[in-house]
Amino acid sequence: MPEHWLIWAVVLLAVLFDYVNGFHDTANAIATSVSTRAITPRHAIIMAATLNFAGAMISTGVAKTIGGDLVLNPSQISLEVIVAALIGSIIWNITTWYYRIPSSSSHSLVGGVIGAVSISVGPAALDITGISKIIMSLILSPIVALATGYFVMIGLLWIFRNFSPITLNRQFRKMQLVSASLMAFSHGSNDAQKAMGIIALALLSGGYIETMEIPIWVKIACATSMALGTSAGGWRIISTMGTKIFKMESINGFAADLNSSIVIFTATFLHLPVSTTHVVSGSIMGIGSAERVRAVHWGVARSMLLAWVITIPISACISAVIYLGLSLL
Repeated sequence: MPEHWLIWAVVLLAVLFDYVNGFHDTANAIATSVSTRAITPRHAIIMAATLNFAGAMISTGVAKTIGGDLVLNPSQISLEVIVAALIGSIIWNITTWYYRIPSSSSHSLVGGVIGAVSISVGPAALDITGISKIIMSLILSPIVALATGYFVMIGLLWIFRNFSPITLNRQFRKMQLVSASLMAFSHGSNDAQKAMGIIALALLSGGYIETMEIPIWVKIACATSMALGTSAGGWRIISTMGTKIFKMESINGFAADLNSSIVIFTATFLHLPVSTTHVVSGSIMGIGSAERVRAVHWGVARSMLLAWVITIPISACISAVIYLGLSLL
């Protein structure tokens, strides 16, 4: 396939990845507010799509980390490798969405790159230090979210200990509109940048740009695609995120969204990619534990943990097989 067609294939697949990421991760931004009936599903999706777009436009630090820290030398990486990585990641995202498993789009993308690069030019081309930093960020972020979520919920319960549950739910249902907005904005600020980074890596490896800078048209394309994906909704995963981990009231939903957005904003500020799915899940588990440890459905949590663990190796294998298929064409 001519190289100029390949670069457009990369761009289109990266945009498709962001679209899938949008509807796959919609639940992260709105599941808590929808499950507590703070906002209608239709209005929640419109809000999330708008703020996802706005969040995606604010920074490119995470994009540069994804584009610059996965491989040692971009010139060694062919466009076919990036095409295979994106296809493998998209296949795994759609599979987990179909089976209502809230897995990580970030993990699948990193796994896709690892698999395609390893089978094409060999594992030596991977930036082990950069990948270790990215994986540590992905692993630690839900643990941090669980711990901080626990203390945020303890603090709220102590501050409002003299209020009746009815009054609390009424007031926090309104406040959830603010926390859900912060969650949607933070989601866009981190997740949309991953596809931007992959496009920038492709442009750099193909000689279309000279440095790991994100062109404005790439930012707009990825932000728009994620917003459109978000507007399509992610109802298959919303039920898992919103009700199956822990049955939340409005104060719990507010705490989960606020805690998650703070963790994600911090990661974006540090130019670290995190899994929004993992962060929100960790927050919900921490907040549920603060109420009552047994109230958390740990069986569901274990199933989600299994999906998190296997995402990188499975998406790596899928991308490796796809690269072998492409190399035969």
